[in-house]
Amino acid sequence: MPTILITGGHSGIGLETAKQLAKRGFDLILAGRDPNRIELVAKGLRETYGVKVIVLQLDVASLASVRSSVIELRQRVVQREIDVLEAVVCNAGASFMGDIRYSVDGYELTFATNYLGHFLFVQLLLDYISENGRIVFVASGTHDPETRDGKMVGRAGRADAFALANLGKGNSKALAWGQRYSTSKLCMILLAYELDRRLRQSGKSISSIAFDPGSIPETDLMRSLPGPLQSFAKTSFARWITRMMGITQGSLEFSSESLARVSADAEFAQVSGKYLQSNDGTLRVTRSSKASYDESTARKLWEDSGSLAGLQLSEMPASLR
Repeated sequence: MPTILITGGHSGIGLETAKQLAKRGFDLILAGRDPNRIELVAKGLRETYGVKVIVLQLDVASLASVRSSVIELRQRVVQREIDVLEAVVCNAGASFMGDIRYSVDGYELTFATNYLGHFLFVQLLLDYISENGRIVFVASGTHDPETRDGKMVGRAGRADAFALANLGKGNSKALAWGQRYSTSKLCMILLAYELDRRLRQSGKSISSIAFDPGSIPETDLMRSLPGPLQSFAKTSFARWITRMMGITQGSLEFSSESLARVSADAEFAQVSGKYLQSNDGTLRVTRSSKASYDESTARKLWEDSGSLAGLQLSEMPASLR
């Protein structure tokens, strides 16, 4: 059966998207840090929808974990436990309030979690995605400083991989938690567009898509807020206020359904290199920020990310070398 992999597919929009895909008959791979917790979710999906659900241990903030998870996945494909992947949904992400924290590799944690781990994961998996498959990067409207979303969280900084990985070290300028988040999402969109260009140049028909689910109170960004603010954010009054402010309106139900459609439905087979946004019950192709279309920035981000991730030439897909 066709198989779709979702990072962070055991909670929030990832879980709701997994349910939507399971309804469509797709087998699933749910990748995340806690296999015991994910197995409980996987069991429920198997029993409810009758699909195969495999649990893959993956900490996207750890480059060693990314590599070991890909080795396991490749072995399962070779042993025919699973088919090649129809889609990879790069959904796992988080925001970290307070002081800067670092990953096990010594990189700023927001950048490592939301962007760098997914960069390496996709590179290592590309040869195991079907010829007409899709890679969907879950982005955020917060990346665009000209929108209300971007102004609310914090203006995205420059997409400089070395600077972002080493924020707070030495005399480097620190960014507030909201800026760290929005900048990591800008990097995700630059990655989606650069990957699309490289795939087209190589003759590959795999799609690379950026997807903005809109502001959803149940996501990690909201869970970083103090408890009272989390509760308030889920009220209809708070939703009315944010709508009046011009914040992009997502919902767990509609945004997850939209993400499933973008990942699997035929109508989205030709939107590679585009930015799709779920807003107030409508899914549409729209423009991302001006900075996200800077090709020279995207190329440098790609190259520097490879250096940070320790990506060897032998590890890269032959089509992208």
